[in-house]
Amino acid sequence: MSAHETAGAGTGAEIDPRQFRTVLGQFCTGVTIITTIDDDAPVGFACQSFAALSLDPPLVLFCPTKASRSWAAIERSGRFAVNVLAEEQQSTCARFGSREPDKFAGIDWTPSPLGSPILTGSLAHIDCTVETVHDGGDHYVVFGRVHSMSEIKTERPLLFYRGQYTGIEPDKTVPAKWRDDLEAFLTTANEDTWL
Repeated sequence: MSAHETAGAGTGAEIDPRQFRTVLGQFCTGVTIITTIDDDAPVGFACQSFAALSLDPPLVLFCPTKASRSWAAIERSGRFAVNVLAEEQQSTCARFGSREPDKFAGIDWTPSPLGSPILTGSLAHIDCTVETVHDGGDHYVVFGRVHSMSEIKTERPLLFYRGQYTGIEPDKTVPAKWRDDLEAFLTTANEDTWL
């Protein structure tokens, strides 16, 4: 097999779930906690499948499992906050990624302008309403309209890579300077871009 061939490509072979997870683990992600209020109680879950979607209109997306009780609460409320975790929030991530019934026990938070929990110490937050929901296999793909967001902080983000927490280099504490050539990467595609 050549370096450019892929095992099982074009053969209709079944994808091995373990290998699929391992391959996807090669993609480093940030970690978020998606939160809402349901029946006057805070609800939330750890989420790696979060991304920016559109600048105009301002949209983000996340992908909860179809069996998620937290997603059911977000769907009922119609609103949510994305809490981007800072490097020192590993224990917070582990708590919200667990089956713990009261994930907010011992967690300090304040309500966002739309009322969703903003976790104390989070690197950033984005306050949204549910715009649309799409089928995504065993997950949903949820588009959220951004209503407000936090100020920019200089702390480092919590990252997840190859099944474990990681971080950026200690001396890299601020984002790279803005580059005009990245503008097209963050905006809608036109016929002159490859997006």
